[in-house]
Amino acid sequence: MIKRTGLLLCVALLAGGLQTVQGQQKKNNGISYWLTSPDKSAALQQQPALLFTTQDKGIATIEVDATKKFQPIDGFGFTLTGGSATLIHQLPAAQQDALLKELFLSKGNGIGISYLRLSIGASDLSASVFTYDDMPGGQTDPELKHFNIDEEKKDLIPVLKKIVALNPAIKILGSPWTPPAWMKTNNSFIGGSLEPAYYGAYAQYFVKYVKAMKAEGITIDAITIQNEPLHPKNNPSMLMLAEDQAVFIKDHLGPAFKRAGVKTKIILYDHNCDKPEYPLTILRDKAAYPYVDGSAFHLYGGTIDALSKVHDEFPEKHLYFTEQWSDGKGSFSRELTNNVSKLIVGATRNWSRNVLQWNLAADAQWNPHTDQGGCTQCLGGITIDGQAISRNSSYYVIGHASKFVPAGSVRIASGITGPLDNVAFLTPAGKTVLVVVNTDTATQDFQIREKNRVAAASLRGGEVATFVW
Repeated sequence: MIKRTGLLLCVALLAGGLQTVQGQQKKNNGISYWLTSPDKSAALQQQPALLFTTQDKGIATIEVDATKKFQPIDGFGFTLTGGSATLIHQLPAAQQDALLKELFLSKGNGIGISYLRLSIGASDLSASVFTYDDMPGGQTDPELKHFNIDEEKKDLIPVLKKIVALNPAIKILGSPWTPPAWMKTNNSFIGGSLEPAYYGAYAQYFVKYVKAMKAEGITIDAITIQNEPLHPKNNPSMLMLAEDQAVFIKDHLGPAFKRAGVKTKIILYDHNCDKPEYPLTILRDKAAYPYVDGSAFHLYGGTIDALSKVHDEFPEKHLYFTEQWSDGKGSFSRELTNNVSKLIVGATRNWSRNVLQWNLAADAQWNPHTDQGGCTQCLGGITIDGQAISRNSSYYVIGHASKFVPAGSVRIASGITGPLDNVAFLTPAGKTVLVVVNTDTATQDFQIREKNRVAAASLRGGEVATFVW
């Protein structure tokens, strides 16, 4: 009787194992996918699975090759402006917590934002201008005795602490729009340049910032030295030429970080794709080079392949895409299609380790922003109108990548076919992720090929899909 029971148990276990294997084979033969349509009839909505077969359909083909690997991915996300933090922080606690879980976790309906950019002091999407060492007119503070981040403790830091609790590994980049006015040639928050006499003090300003945020439990992974250094008309802003940024890095900031034991990365430029010679000038400076992690770009000018021009000359240095707005007066369909094509696909296919849109949240009137130069129609990833929350084009642009491509993924090869712009990744868990956007107005039928198997798919004009298998 014991032998018979043991035999039956073995048979049952074998059958169960066979069912598990068959179930795994069936699972591995399917592609899950999520769709967003230009008319928002589908909004990051999961669709019925596609099946791999060995029958070639003889149609346009996106071939994915996981054996060809490119750059690692640090994450996808937004700039958490001071205004964004204020709007989120004013929500009732339960609603705020639910929203942050949706934004920063990937399970369920979450989109899993994994990278944030902060302004060091105010940006033009803050309600007013401030730095961390403002002094009365005519006074200076070269020893930074008055340095403090108290303004950030009102909204930004409380929100950040909740975000870090949800995702302790989130990467955070800090970018200043201006130094304290007393450090500048024109004593103004707008324009002017950094006085050479204060290069050393400004380097210590960055050290103090990184340490002050660390004391709050917030790790600053990287900094850029100046947001849009060739655009001195924003409020706030500053002009910083490439030669000046090189001197600041090699003689002041780099050595200051080294002496202080600060491991925060130093990233160059942080401006448009029309001037790749800006970061190249600094990288060619042999004294500045060792302190530099890489270069950051925006896309309000030039073309996205500027990143590859920098990569081709300095392949060991990293590339980042740190800002692109969505137009509050633009259409959902245009913003969705264009930004997936140019940013999620374009930036990563040109070596960027991240993609950030500008900005996470605004109200229904595109506030807050500074006067006399602040962006008056920057559409947030979400709109917070009192306690009503709506999700805009950049929420879905970023979500189509951030939800499925965690930090530590790597870009892999995929072929472009006709108007089907696409990019592929291999995740740390071994999943393949393919993001595809149909940039045409007509429906495109195509197949996804991996090795000797194919799966048929179709996207209407302007649709975006993320395929996972």
